[in-house]
Amino acid sequence: MHSGPSSIVLSQTGGPLYQQIMDQIKQKIAVEELKAGDEIPSIRQLAVDLRVSVITVKRAYLELEREGLIVTQQGKGSFVATGIAVGPHPYEQKLSGHLEEAARLGTTIGMSDREIVSRLRKALDEVDETRPVRPKSSKESQ
Repeated sequence: MHSGPSSIVLSQTGGPLYQQIMDQIKQKIAVEELKAGDEIPSIRQLAVDLRVSVITVKRAYLELEREGLIVTQQGKGSFVATGIAVGPHPYEQKLSGHLEEAARLGTTIGMSDREIVSRLRKALDEVDETRPVRPKSSKESQ
């Protein structure tokens, strides 16, 4: 991985470790930190770097392969699959759903639009510093 395996951060409270590994690799592919054809660490190497079992990393890689996001070539390693159009769209769809639900909940309990926006800003301020910094898109800078 370009930014190294240390850029994967596991949390004891962040859900199953294999899922955290999967989610972070998916996120790196979505923001093109990992591009089609890029090699990712071997299962054994990532397990050592993250201090988790080989079984944990293997499960994450098998799931990522099943989803068509990575390919493993015996004796050569694991790579980001080519011909996939991941981009940020799966996350955008998920985000839209969460934002709609937040808006619905806020209005249900009588919050004003301003209060809902204020809560979102507060939540953004509380987000962990591990959040990746993405260059602003042309849409955001207008």
